[in-house]
Amino acid sequence: MEYKLSYSYNWYETEDERCIVKTYHINGVPFTFDNVPDELQIHPEIIIQANKNLTYTPEYFYLKSFYLIDEQCHPCLFELDIINPELLEEIDSLQ
Repeated sequence: MEYKLSYSYNWYETEDERCIVKTYHINGVPFTFDNVPDELQIHPEIIIQANKNLTYTPEYFYLKSFYLIDEQCHPCLFELDIINPELLEEIDSLQ
């Protein structure tokens, strides 16, 4: 099976803060995120995109990541046939 990676900008909410993150998805399931720089936190287009998307919490990422690990489909942990591996390379460069 082939998998497709994508990303979106979402609000990330904890008890202490709310910020915009760049969320990475595999076939629509979020599996990790990266903090975006301060200048993007106030960028109007990024805010509009984040407002249109779901707000995520640490618990949500935990559940989705656990699901992907259980199904052996987490792209950071398992070798998968990915249509656009360049996005995975971007994620690897951030870690």
